[in-house]
Amino acid sequence: MKRELVERELTSEGPRRAGDARGKRRTVTVNLRESPLAWLHSRGHLENRLFDAGEALRNDYERAQLSANVTMRWDPVRVKTTGDRGLSPTERQVAAKRRFDEAMSHAGKGLEDILWRVVCANEGLPDAEKALGWPVRSGKLVLRIALDRVAEYYRIA
Repeated sequence: MKRELVERELTSEGPRRAGDARGKRRTVTVNLRESPLAWLHSRGHLENRLFDAGEALRNDYERAQLSANVTMRWDPVRVKTTGDRGLSPTERQVAAKRRFDEAMSHAGKGLEDILWRVVCANEGLPDAEKALGWPVRSGKLVLRIALDRVAEYYRIA
């Protein structure tokens, strides 16, 4: 993974994106190419199980967004297999969409927003908290609960 490092002023709500600072400044180096989920995991805020659940959800989200084939396919008839192997790209997209919807449903009401914002849309926790009207630093706890339920759905031990 490539790195794109920038210096940001550190405020009580997290790194500041723009604006002038007065007085004594504290700064932090931020990798703009690192996902918010990877950032939390690399700093010990998420254990491996929760990180893996988030990555599985994101992978299904990204697979489900692929456009369908429009032209005729001349692939040989597939044989009966298990899992996604042997599925056409459109069938894999449909299966990923089904898994994504089921995982989000398994997380429960009220947790879909934080999951989608942080895991799928790569929105930082401070931005997600602000957009949802939540108190500062409350998103991490709610995200952990949501990822725990998603890990149950994907059967990640």
